[in-house]
Amino acid sequence: MSGLILASTSASRRAILEAAGIAFTAIAPGVDEDAAKAGLLAADAGPLDVAVQLASLKAIAVSRLHSGLVIGADQTLELDGAMFDKPRDLAEARRTLEALRGRTHLLHSAVTVASGGEALWSDVVTAALTMWPFSDGFLDRYLADQGDRVLSSVGAYLLEGRGIQLFEEIEGDHFAILGLPLLPLLNYLRAAAADQVEAA
Repeated sequence: MSGLILASTSASRRAILEAAGIAFTAIAPGVDEDAAKAGLLAADAGPLDVAVQLASLKAIAVSRLHSGLVIGADQTLELDGAMFDKPRDLAEARRTLEALRGRTHLLHSAVTVASGGEALWSDVVTAALTMWPFSDGFLDRYLADQGDRVLSSVGAYLLEGRGIQLFEEIEGDHFAILGLPLLPLLNYLRAAAADQVEAA
């Protein structure tokens, strides 16, 4: 599985691939995600579709400039049909967590593999996460402890750290929740490698 490109600068996605022992190069996709997301929402795309389209957009954009297989990924958070964006500051992070506490939200994690400017394969995995109804005091302590780190996550939490304390139940694939549906991706890459061997 060498020669892969990850069309992302996400530390979490890089860490997932590195821990799995996959050789890759990370390249920023150079896509205006805000503009693309706005266009999709204006066309009535739902949160799941937005994740799929953005993952494909990133993979295709990088594959037009670099040879080999390019992995693009994106994740959206949905609560009662509404999509959340990454908080811009701690005040917005607080509002996000106040909206999510005591309720179940969905994380849609999409992944696309592209080559030569075309998408070859795509998948999306959805997880359901339920926060416990924590108090304002707990929220104050959480934000004071975590600080600006929460701004890197659409839900203002990092499950691999203290963010796990916000939850009472999680249903779904761990890697997808962290931002990359690893098992479907590995299955595709194994199949692609087998096809290459047979073609040779």
